[in-house]
Amino acid sequence: MSTPVQQNLVSKNEEYASNFAEGHLALPPAKKYIVVTCMDARIDPAAAFGISLGDAHVIRNAGGNAKDGLRSIVISEQLLGTNEVLIIKHTGCGMLTFKNEDAHAVVEKNLGIAGKQELSGLDFQPFPDLEEAVKDDVAYLKNSKAIPDNVTISGWVYDVQTAKVKSVI
Repeated sequence: MSTPVQQNLVSKNEEYASNFAEGHLALPPAKKYIVVTCMDARIDPAAAFGISLGDAHVIRNAGGNAKDGLRSIVISEQLLGTNEVLIIKHTGCGMLTFKNEDAHAVVEKNLGIAGKQELSGLDFQPFPDLEEAVKDDVAYLKNSKAIPDNVTISGWVYDVQTAKVKSVI
């Protein structure tokens, strides 16, 4: 038995596949860049950032976090030839609303001691200041030995109220 979400996936995929004409696109992104952004459901990276299918890799995680995205960034850059990274965080991000101890307390309350123990060393990587978090992630990548010096790295903030981006660094 499938859920309504699964049923929607199948029906919308059938619609999409019936008109799909992009199967010829190459594996490496054509415009050779990566966007690291938040998983927030209010952000549509393709529409908001002008990304056509096949143009770029889009890495999404909680907070648009560069540390969480490093594995994918290295694969994209080293194996697939990308040479630019855009870190794009956003206003109203949930990562601004809690501290690590808050997240660990919720895990313990909801999942019990076993859940708490499994995640005991996990840094949820919340941040108290949006623009500082952007700067920190850019600095993290620029200082990483896993990212060559010739890779361009910039940091941005997307405003979920106006849909506009602002350069931070």
